[in-house]
Amino acid sequence: MFTDRPAERSAWAPPLARLALNGPTMGSRWTAIVHAGAGRPTIELQATLQGAVDLVDAQMSTWRPGSDLNRINAAPVGRWVDVPPELIEVLAAGIAVSRASGGAFDIGVGDLVAAWGFGAQAARTGPVPAQAASCCDLGAAPQSLEIDTVNRRVRKHVPLVLDLSGIAKGYGVDRLVETARGFGIASGLFGIDGEIRALGAKPDGSAWAIALEAPDRTSRGTAGVIELVDAAIATSGTYRQYRDVGGRCVSHTIDPRTRAPIANDLASVSVIAETAMLADAWATALLVLGPEAGSALAKRLNLSVVMLRGDGEQIERFASWGAQHLRGRSRDSHLM
Repeated sequence: MFTDRPAERSAWAPPLARLALNGPTMGSRWTAIVHAGAGRPTIELQATLQGAVDLVDAQMSTWRPGSDLNRINAAPVGRWVDVPPELIEVLAAGIAVSRASGGAFDIGVGDLVAAWGFGAQAARTGPVPAQAASCCDLGAAPQSLEIDTVNRRVRKHVPLVLDLSGIAKGYGVDRLVETARGFGIASGLFGIDGEIRALGAKPDGSAWAIALEAPDRTSRGTAGVIELVDAAIATSGTYRQYRDVGGRCVSHTIDPRTRAPIANDLASVSVIAETAMLADAWATALLVLGPEAGSALAKRLNLSVVMLRGDGEQIERFASWGAQHLRGRSRDSHLM
């Protein structure tokens, strides 16, 4: 969730209108708070922003049988599949994060997600047998999915079910930002679920205030505030999407290395990055790695990270590093 604190504009500043826009996407809603010049065609902006996220959904959804992602999933091993450049960009980014995280983030976990009762496949047919689920470590074996960027096509070299749930919403937020920028907008805040990106600062030059949600399954509270200028933040957690399996509460986030839901004591991880796509992917990767390995990797890569562990009322901030390495400014403010 995010907040837009009212700000005073300088007397010399051109008049700007504050617009709050939203619409459906990816089983959720996109939101945008923008400051645009007076007379800006709001209906056109709304429609164009909606079209931007609709394009991402049509390409990368696991819930749409005809999506470009599902065409790859349905294709036989070895057959080239023509795909749009946006999907190639996200697939390549997913593989890069997989390599850098030692396989903690993996877009090839589609069958495992379904095996544990999550995702589109499980919703349509019920959980697949665990022994039938496959997962290829794209970080260790990048040639499992071959990407031909020149001809805009991909092909699988092993049976593989791709799932972009840990990166596509972040990319959708980035598309919202770039679309708004194309309208000449220089100040705005855009989000889809826990993925948020600030375009510039507020018109008065102050930062956008982003509330971090406390990891509590029974209520929605605030664990602190992050302030952003021209940067993105994404949060992955275990406390919203989960199910009971044999009397045990399991998270929807799968550890590709163990082929099972994560089993560490982290409740949420928030990552600040230049793009929402990378923040989204790294939040998932660090949540999978857990507090010790995740903290060590974040420090080594100069990632700006907030890790929260939920234990009743106890919430602990593990680390926050690397904000000075971002293109924009970010400030960790009164985190509890």
